[in-house]
Amino acid sequence: MKKIFYLLVFSCTFVFAQADRVEPPFWWSGMHNPELQIMFYGKNIAQYQPVCNGVVINNVIKTENPNYVFVTVDTKGVPAGELVFDFKNSKNKTAFSQKYTLKNRREGSSQRDSFDSSDVIYLLMPDRFANGNPDNDTSKALNEKGDRSQPGGRHGGDIEGIIKNLDYLDELGATAVWSTPLCEDNDKGYSYHGYGQSDVYKIDARYGTNEDYVRLSAELKKRDMKLIMDYVTNHWGAEHWMYKDLPAYNWIHQFPGYSQSNYRMTTQFDPNASQTDARQCMDGWFVPSMPDLDQSNPLVLNYLTQNAIWWIEYADLDGFRVDTYSYNDKEGIAKWTKAITDEYPNFNIVGEVWMHDQAQMAYWQKDSKIAAIQSYNSYLPSVMDFTLHDAIGGVFNEDQSGWDAGMQRVYDNFTNDFLYPDINNIMVFMENHDTGRFNEIYKGDINKYKMALTLIATVRGIPQIYYGSEIGMAGDKGKGDADIRRDFPGGWNGDSNNAFAKSGRTEQQQQFFDFTSKLLNWRKNKDVIHNGKTTHYLPDNNVYVYFRHNTKESVMVVMNNSNESRAFGTKRFVENIKNYTTGTDVLTGKKVNLANEISMEPKSVMVLELK
Repeated sequence: MKKIFYLLVFSCTFVFAQADRVEPPFWWSGMHNPELQIMFYGKNIAQYQPVCNGVVINNVIKTENPNYVFVTVDTKGVPAGELVFDFKNSKNKTAFSQKYTLKNRREGSSQRDSFDSSDVIYLLMPDRFANGNPDNDTSKALNEKGDRSQPGGRHGGDIEGIIKNLDYLDELGATAVWSTPLCEDNDKGYSYHGYGQSDVYKIDARYGTNEDYVRLSAELKKRDMKLIMDYVTNHWGAEHWMYKDLPAYNWIHQFPGYSQSNYRMTTQFDPNASQTDARQCMDGWFVPSMPDLDQSNPLVLNYLTQNAIWWIEYADLDGFRVDTYSYNDKEGIAKWTKAITDEYPNFNIVGEVWMHDQAQMAYWQKDSKIAAIQSYNSYLPSVMDFTLHDAIGGVFNEDQSGWDAGMQRVYDNFTNDFLYPDINNIMVFMENHDTGRFNEIYKGDINKYKMALTLIATVRGIPQIYYGSEIGMAGDKGKGDADIRRDFPGGWNGDSNNAFAKSGRTEQQQQFFDFTSKLLNWRKNKDVIHNGKTTHYLPDNNVYVYFRHNTKESVMVVMNNSNESRAFGTKRFVENIKNYTTGTDVLTGKKVNLANEISMEPKSVMVLELK
């Protein structure tokens, strides 16, 4: 009897065994695209044949690695509930069964709103923003341990720290949060930036849990704010579990093995580019620790697409920023983007296309007439205005205007707006986590900060600010990335300076904060800024004037970038001033008589609501 009993126990245990990994871990019924590809992973799992009575299996793909099976099912008309996949051996006996859940979607999920030109995006690096839960600074399961003494180490900032300071961001006037990646990055060093992900279905334990991320999204929505995920399609980290057991040789780009990108993104559209150079850009690895994913492989592309949709649905996301967008396989990334926007028609995605020519950036925006010449459409709704960023990085130190100097450089940037298919849907910014810090370049000069912030807050597009700018934070890119990613003062217990609270700010920090908050909160309800037309005038004596206007109102922005006081008449602006007689400066409350000369201090700005 004992022998028989042991055999029965073994049999039951084997039947109810599970795969080591199932991805996506669950899904939803009622999706626009009813086709779902489930990846089952386990030792020699490919020897079994999956069957399921609750859903139609359209396809089963087995790769050269016997540890993977990709099962494509049709969920059309299948209600939310539990499916059971039976994995049959060669004798048609069930070797083991795997449960799989289909969930109900949130009401209106497919028509969710997204970020747009009415928003101000606050970019933060979670490890450097605030440490809300010191207990998760180190994880036994992850390589790099918390050590705030190391500039490039893990400092302990986390999701809880973001949640605890959402009221600060709300008071500041931010309406959306873009955090650099929060998924697990198990690199042995410099893992804090999160771009070398090791598990794209799991929040890094040093930031919190998946549930914490969902809670962050919910807390933002309570404040009528939005959550933007930083998504990486181009590469993973070398510690990614799948890289260590590749489903197929062509899951990543191999030459064979590693070969670095030439970073020449122009080869993506250059009609004269050699195939060798174009391939080296797209297929070369960004750095040796980041294996380059092959989006031309349908299995890879589908994996990335479903992962992105899974996070949107699971965490109730409001948008994506996509890292290194123009390094991806060009056709593959277009399919990825279209699949997401087909599922969520209002969903906004901004791609990092770090180029220095408007035509080259505009090429990547959805429905570009420039790209159409090559029969290409990226389907990417938004790109980043790097040429405006380039101008901002030096123009406020140019005291005199010239043919291509001073405010003329800013003016010239906007003369090429005709190249973009959707000019209101591009991201404008002074700095981000990869660039020199504005307040380092300009030595904490608040007058220059006021001009720059006013510029990005009042021109067309979606303004993005970088954490700490609003309190004057600086950092020298020349000293390495860690210096432009310093800890936000007050984010850690024991910090001597707490800039999250008015009572803890220095006088200078408060000056920066007050100006930022006033401007951004004024912007919140100004449709004329969000969607109005722009008319600008050639700079005169380094004074730049532009109007944002619609049928209901008009705003006149005046910047004196000279190091001298300026006075000028308003006759040349008559087509925009029209019958308005006065303007009220929203920054100071001062009234300006438009019939008289306008006088301005050196390095100053006015935002006049015309009456």
